[in-house]
Amino acid sequence: MSDAVSRAGVARSLVLGLLLTLGLAGGASAAQRVVISARFTPERLGAPTAMSLGMTVTAPAGEIPSPLRSIDLHYPASLGIATSGLGTASCEPAQLEYLGPAGCPSNSIMGTGSALARFRIGPEIFHESASLAVVAGPSQNGHLQLLISATGLSPVAARIVMSSTVGSGHLHITVPLVPSLPEGEDVAVVAAYVTLGGNLTYRERVHGRTVLYHPTGIGLPHRCPHAGFQFSGHFTFLDASSASASTTVACPKHRQPARR
Repeated sequence: MSDAVSRAGVARSLVLGLLLTLGLAGGASAAQRVVISARFTPERLGAPTAMSLGMTVTAPAGEIPSPLRSIDLHYPASLGIATSGLGTASCEPAQLEYLGPAGCPSNSIMGTGSALARFRIGPEIFHESASLAVVAGPSQNGHLQLLISATGLSPVAARIVMSSTVGSGHLHITVPLVPSLPEGEDVAVVAAYVTLGGNLTYRERVHGRTVLYHPTGIGLPHRCPHAGFQFSGHFTFLDASSASASTTVACPKHRQPARR
């Protein structure tokens, strides 16, 4: 009888252990939640536009999300990022990392934005804001290379540079770990927002003179996909969890007038 009870106890322990393991795994995969956003300005088919993308990362109340490690972003291939009027010059990654976007040719700047991060030192949570810049880097096998710089000033003064080759509707970005203060955790991104195009000023030599102009931006196609412009992302974190998110920009109501 005691052997049977012992075997039953072991079985219950094994089952309980398995359930706890599954529960912990499920909790880890759901620890971070990501919401993404997308917007065109102006919203007019067949016309150049500025494209704004945003993301927020949340964790259960009172917790800080795990540091972000990678982003896989899928966007409509009909948006001609590589064929837009943006990024007519290029900047070397080392130059961007050392001097920031101010050290790059103005014609290489493709977009700007901001990010917010958090980290914990003991019981206290600190907030870190950073400026973002999207810069055209040297082409990779004929493909446009995007460089994304994030510059934080206080309380952590640091600059990181990430890169991605522009594919057909796909970007993959590896996010490096950013240490906070010596006794603190790695910095965790909780929000980021960037606009490609918009209020940028480029320079061009015309008849021996330097002329300033605003680049045209990303061209919206003349026809809208049936379900709208769909964006999706898959995000992985340091704790081995992951999250997915998607959003759709509805078809614009206005079209670019036909040229006469």
